[in-house]
Amino acid sequence: MDADLIVSLLPAVHHDVVAEECVSFKKDMITASYVSEKMKSLDAKAKSNGVLLLNEMGLDPGIDHMSCMSLVNEIQEQGGDLRALETFCGGLVAPESDDNPWHYKFTWAPKNVVLAGTGGVKFIQNGEYKYIPYHKVFSRIETVYVHGVGYLEGYANRDSLKYRSKYNLDHIPTFFRGTFRHPGFCKAWDIFVQLGMTDDTYVIDDSEHMTYRKFINSFLMYRKHDTVELKLAYHLGVSIDSPEMEALKWIGVFEHRQIGLKKATPAQILLSLLERKWSMRSDDKDMIVMYNQLQYADKKGQPREIVSSMMVKGENLEKTAMAKTVGLPLAIGAHMILNGTIDLTGVHVPTLRSIYKPILKELENHGVRFQTFEKTLPTDYWN
Repeated sequence: MDADLIVSLLPAVHHDVVAEECVSFKKDMITASYVSEKMKSLDAKAKSNGVLLLNEMGLDPGIDHMSCMSLVNEIQEQGGDLRALETFCGGLVAPESDDNPWHYKFTWAPKNVVLAGTGGVKFIQNGEYKYIPYHKVFSRIETVYVHGVGYLEGYANRDSLKYRSKYNLDHIPTFFRGTFRHPGFCKAWDIFVQLGMTDDTYVIDDSEHMTYRKFINSFLMYRKHDTVELKLAYHLGVSIDSPEMEALKWIGVFEHRQIGLKKATPAQILLSLLERKWSMRSDDKDMIVMYNQLQYADKKGQPREIVSSMMVKGENLEKTAMAKTVGLPLAIGAHMILNGTIDLTGVHVPTLRSIYKPILKELENHGVRFQTFEKTLPTDYWN
């Protein structure tokens, strides 16, 4: 293999195969994707062969780890005792390009948006383990105010628990990772979840000749004399002219337009509909928002809170904020490996100071910077 470093930007399911080859050929590898169980299993062999497999070097995961660990280490070095860490990130449409009732457009991996939350989520809150099944993920949301952006809503993201050890916070009482959307999105999206339209495990019969109207009707009760709109509104317990129904009407689920997909799953049919309506135009701008909230007791026992947030806007369809914030840390990390600044072996993510500190510093030179605010909380805050 005639290469010094392998940068894998393949779909996540293929990284493990690439990593195995890298270990065999004794070549370092870097990727922006999550560490899989298979990737973890390569750690010992990678170390034995002197190979680095550096993962989660994008935005989320990536910059979220780096920004959080920078604050965690700073607090701990000052004698603070961390009690809570909550972090959110969202790929959103910028306000000047927000022209639909969902306040959303695709900026990254549309299929992942449709399947988000399907595995359920895990986190810990005030010392109690919490588990949210898929059918409840988009109804259990949190409203967050982000400086310079406004109010956003966040839903829980995957398994937060596994990151406590990566952050050296195994005993922290509250640890939560979430995803941002503009207000109102989750309530409307939850309709698709409750109906079963995001299911990717079975095929809809004769999907090729079915219309989108018949598709959504297939999930509703049979009432010969009621319209699809009326049946859905009754099923949801909302008014037929509610914001949720208006959002569904805009997206096209009631249209008599033929689907045209052979042997398609519900999720694939929904995705085909969304890609037509949520695709960005050439002059549209996207927006990345990241938010970290850490609560801790300082060395005198006084409760304190740090909030750190970042907002980056894209320029157009080609120069997006998503591409910038995913690609830059990956590129900076690759450069650091090649010039020897990162000299590690085994499977890693960017939670080490030697990785995140220089990358965060260089990201600032490219306009990716955090605003940080700190305040004192009431003395009895945790009582």
